[in-house]
Amino acid sequence: MPRIKATFQNQQGDSLAGLLETPDSETKAYALFAHCFTCSKDIAAASRITRALANKGIAVLRFDFTGLGNSDGDFANTNFSSNINDLVQAAVHLEENYDAPVMIIGHSLGGAAVLAAAQLIPSIKAIVTIGAPSTGHHVEHLFSHAKDEIISNDEATVDLAGRNFTIKKQFIDDINNYNDTSHISELGKALLVLHSPIDDTVSIDEAAKIYSAAKHPKSFISLDKADHLLSKREDSEYAAEVISSWAGRYLEIADYNKEASSGTASEVKNGYVLVTEQNKKFTRRIYTEDHQIIADEPFSASGSNLGPNPYELLLASLGACTSMTMRMYANRKELELDNIEVTLKHDRIHAKDCNDCESETGSVDIIEKSIKLEGNLTDTERNRILEIADMCPVHKTLHNEIIINSNLI
Repeated sequence: MPRIKATFQNQQGDSLAGLLETPDSETKAYALFAHCFTCSKDIAAASRITRALANKGIAVLRFDFTGLGNSDGDFANTNFSSNINDLVQAAVHLEENYDAPVMIIGHSLGGAAVLAAAQLIPSIKAIVTIGAPSTGHHVEHLFSHAKDEIISNDEATVDLAGRNFTIKKQFIDDINNYNDTSHISELGKALLVLHSPIDDTVSIDEAAKIYSAAKHPKSFISLDKADHLLSKREDSEYAAEVISSWAGRYLEIADYNKEASSGTASEVKNGYVLVTEQNKKFTRRIYTEDHQIIADEPFSASGSNLGPNPYELLLASLGACTSMTMRMYANRKELELDNIEVTLKHDRIHAKDCNDCESETGSVDIIEKSIKLEGNLTDTERNRILEIADMCPVHKTLHNEIIINSNLI
C-alpha cells in the first residue's frame, strides 16, 4: 500500500509533516485524521486505522500538529485554535494536490478539534470522533495541578503521558473559548461517535454530550473493552471496519454498499433473503424485505467481527423461535410468565461418543438449549412450557429431512 510523505505549511509558515495512506487500487475518497493531544501521526491507533481505511478505498492524510512529531514550530506556542487551523491547512493541501477531503476523523482531543474544524472545511460530508471530549476545554484536567503556576508565571512545564511539555497561559485562555457544545448542533453533517465505556482518560459521558448535542444523521458505536489509545490491534482495526462501513452511506462510495448483481435490498421479496458481500473478507450484509443485519467471522478466524457468525445466527434463529413460541402459548393460556431467557450453544462431537444418537460413525451436531422462565408458575406449567419450546417451527425444521438446492443464476 503506497504511503506518500506530505509536507505543508501552517498559518505561521511552519512546515508540518504528514503521511498520506493511499489504496493499492482506485482511491474512492480522501479523508483527514487528527491524532490525540501531545501524540503524533505515528501512534499505533492512527497508523492502523488509516491503513485499514486505505484498504477500503479511502486515502487518509495523518499529520503531526505544530510542534509535535516531525513538524516544525514550538508546541508551547500552540493551542486548540492552532490545531483547528492546522486541520484546515491539511484540507487545503489535499484539495490542491489530490482532491478535497470528504471525511474527517479525530481521536481524543483530535476529535474535539475535528468537530470544531468541520464547518471550516466545506467539502466535509462525514465526521468521526474516537474517544473524544465534547469540547477543547476538557483537556484542562490534564494539567489542572499546574494551573495556578501557569497563570502566575505565564507558563509551566508539566508531565503529560511521561513527557515534559511547556504549557502557557495563552493555551488556557484559548481553551476557555471552547467550553460549550453549541457548534456541534450546527454541524449539518453526518456524525459517527465511537467511544469505549471503560475509557478512563475521556469518560464516555463526553460521548453522550456529543451525541446529545448533534442532530441527525448521527450514530454511536461502543468500543467495548478498548482502552483510550486503542492500543490493541483488534480494537483499532474494528474501529476502521466500522468507520468504512458507515462512511459508505454518506460518501456515496458504491463499493462499500455493493449489492449482489441479481438485485438490491429494495428488491428483496417477502419470504426471500439476500446476502451480499460487504468486503473481500467475511463481512456480509443480510437483507429481508424490511430489515438488514450484518454477519461476519471473529478476528480469530480472519474476520472483521462486525456481526455474529453464521452458526451464531443459526442459534439466534432457533432461540428467537423458541422464545416466541413459549410466549405465544403462555399468553394464550394467560400464564403468569414474566420473562423468558434462552441460551444456546453449538458443539460437534464424534458419533461414537454420543449415547443418544442413532449414527455410529462420523460426527454429530449438538445444540444445547437452556431455558430460564421467570414468573409465578407451577411445576406443571413450567414442564408444559418446556414441551412447547420444542414445538417451535425452526426446531421442527432442524429435525426434519432438509433438501437444499444450490443453483447458479
